[in-house]
Amino acid sequence: MKLLVVLVALVALVAGGAIPLVPGDNSHYVEGESRYVWLPDGEGNPILVDLHEPADGDWDPRNPADNQYWLFTRRNPNNAQVITLNNAASIWASNYAAARPLKVIVHGFAGNGNSEINRLLTSAWLAVMDANIIVVDWRRLASSSYMNAVNQAPNVGRAVGNFITWLINTAGGNWNNVHFTGFSLGGQIAGNAGRATGGRPRRVTGLDPVSPMWYNNANAIGQNAGRYVEIIHTHYTRNNSPRIGHADFYPNGGVNQPGCTTSICSHSRSYHLFASTIRTNHLVGRQCANVAEAQGNRCNGAGRLNMGNSLLNKSGTGFFGLTTARNWPF
Repeated sequence: MKLLVVLVALVALVAGGAIPLVPGDNSHYVEGESRYVWLPDGEGNPILVDLHEPADGDWDPRNPADNQYWLFTRRNPNNAQVITLNNAASIWASNYAAARPLKVIVHGFAGNGNSEINRLLTSAWLAVMDANIIVVDWRRLASSSYMNAVNQAPNVGRAVGNFITWLINTAGGNWNNVHFTGFSLGGQIAGNAGRATGGRPRRVTGLDPVSPMWYNNANAIGQNAGRYVEIIHTHYTRNNSPRIGHADFYPNGGVNQPGCTTSICSHSRSYHLFASTIRTNHLVGRQCANVAEAQGNRCNGAGRLNMGNSLLNKSGTGFFGLTTARNWPF
């Protein structure tokens, strides 16, 4: 009996304030109780985040310089052209073309415009279509404390939404061709960006966006971010999670991904899977009756929906489960 009491005490300590010993392992994490959590940097390397670290409040949402917007097209697939808010000349000097689809990518906490997600998704989209790719670089805030980034994420999202609205109003474009995508905390920013435009983007994709401090958060990504909102869950989930988007995909149960040995790997797998579907469109989800079926990877509904991909006219509703392979293209 004494041994059981000691074990319970140790579990409580780990769930509360103790620093986790294994880099990238978040099996200890309990929302609202744990102090420390591992999050990936822009290259998927684990960094330890203290959720009790105070917000420093050094980001000014009124300053457009705190976000940068990098344009990539087939004419400049590797060298970014910076478009500056309220500077129309920066558009005319770029390769932006109003008739092309417009893809917007938002990196996660501790990332930047050069992060792996941006390289993977930009190259995937440009391989299959002639598009305008806008990479949002919000590194100044993303490199501050996590709580500061959480508190300011809605402002970052509104700034992104206002920028895309200005871009389309100034240089042309069609909201039916607009697709916002964000990873982790960047997924929450993408959701706020979509809402700032009145939900006009044709598609919004959240790549494992339910990161710490966002459960039951009124500013979290939801169905009002765009006309079709899709969520791909690969690690941060809860058994009682409601459906977040119009369609929520749970590959391999949405927690531990094949080929991954850490939580960070499973979390980052969301954008690897998405990049693969852009190129191949081969991952198909089967409809689930509820989230428990999805997280147990035992969905057997008749409905099927392709996960991810680049199609702008995509639609669907509900929970979807599927099994993937361990390695690219999964």
